Amino acid sequence: MKRVLIITYYWPPSGGSGVQRWVKFAKYLPSEGWQPVIYTPENPELTTVDKTLAAEIPPEAEIVKRHITEPYGIYRKLMGKGSSTDLKTLTGAGASKDEVNPINGGGKSWKQRLSLYIRGNFFIPDPRIMWLHPSVRFLKEYLKGHPVDAIVTTGPPQSMHLIGLKLSRETGIPWVADFRDPWTKMFYFKHLGLTKRSEQKHHQLEKEVLDGATRVISVSPMVQKDFQAMTETPVELITNGFDDEDFRKDFEQDEYFNITHTGLFASDGDPQTLWKVLGQKCASDEEFRRALRIRLVGKTDKEIIDSVKAADLAENLKDFGYQSHEVAVKEQRNASLLILPLRKEPEYEAVLPGKLFEYLASRRPVLGIGQTEGAMAKIVRDTGSGVVYDWDDEKKIRNWIDFCWEEFKNNELRDNSSDISCYSRKRLTRQLANLLNEITNHE
Repeated sequence: MKRVLIITYYWPPSGGSGVQRWVKFAKYLPSEGWQPVIYTPENPELTTVDKTLAAEIPPEAEIVKRHITEPYGIYRKLMGKGSSTDLKTLTGAGASKDEVNPINGGGKSWKQRLSLYIRGNFFIPDPRIMWLHPSVRFLKEYLKGHPVDAIVTTGPPQSMHLIGLKLSRETGIPWVADFRDPWTKMFYFKHLGLTKRSEQKHHQLEKEVLDGATRVISVSPMVQKDFQAMTETPVELITNGFDDEDFRKDFEQDEYFNITHTGLFASDGDPQTLWKVLGQKCASDEEFRRALRIRLVGKTDKEIIDSVKAADLAENLKDFGYQSHEVAVKEQRNASLLILPLRKEPEYEAVLPGKLFEYLASRRPVLGIGQTEGAMAKIVRDTGSGVVYDWDDEKKIRNWIDFCWEEFKNNELRDNSSDISCYSRKRLTRQLANLLNEITNHE
């Protein structure tokens, strides 16, 4: 069996879509003739924990963990113990326990502004850069006794790609850079408070990675197009997807009209018009008010909760907080309507949220809110899975809610039956394996 070294910061017990992507690839790679060798920190900063994902790791997988040094200790001493939110902003680790949107959110304290400046200008491309040289030294020695046929790095954090770049240069092993998000065109890049010199450094490193990789992978066609314009390295499209096995487990659907959102729910994607429409319908339709449940499954910004309550929907709200992937899938299948609001950032036009593909697999109607001509809107339209409207399109949002409510009352809620097999994890893993075979000259 051929062997592929996968360098990733996020791995179980960490949770989230970034973890799921490569756990699922690792799960199905052995059936495609590739043994996954995972290189990951033994002491990462865990912003979410999902212990259920460990069961997905195949017995063929080889896991190699090494200590990572990150600037947390120094920062805590400098800023004090109550600096959790600031710390995540500094490190780029994502949101704190109670905040999804620290980087581009408003009303930052001086500590947050300072930490953002440090994060953007002192740690390029991110604070995991301190793992670069120790990892390359270790892996060069490790590979002498445990050779691999190919290397894959997945980011963010983008510093993982710098490990792959240097390791590939020094060993000659072909290397694939998998971008789960863009780099300099990521929506929060412009909010990092970068100096001109720092911004140039980011662009320089991005170019070196794109040019140095044997292949580049993007998860969105728009990002693929952007990357391909920057390099002569072939850029492949391998989207996120869904695992058929996750959607075969039995469950009982309840009797409520559930409007459900799973995953991160950031304040800059607050669908206030939707809450307004739901509040007005509750006020005019007692049956609807009794049946409605707004189910938020995942990290949700406080501003979202406040908006729901301001629309007089507090009694209809069920905020579950972060849950395991298994629970999230059950909630998706139990939904009467799945909502997918995008962030109010121009760059989000190119984004394909990981939850989109599981929304498709749940076969429940989707209401997308945001960029109506973006990558997400195209897939929703092409699969016939629902609709995508602008944030402020009150009339169309109201009409869609009315339509789904009538179907629910008549027990005729649509079951999207379009062919979405191209987004199955098995199919996507086969695509990845074919790419690995190609770059290693294996048939």
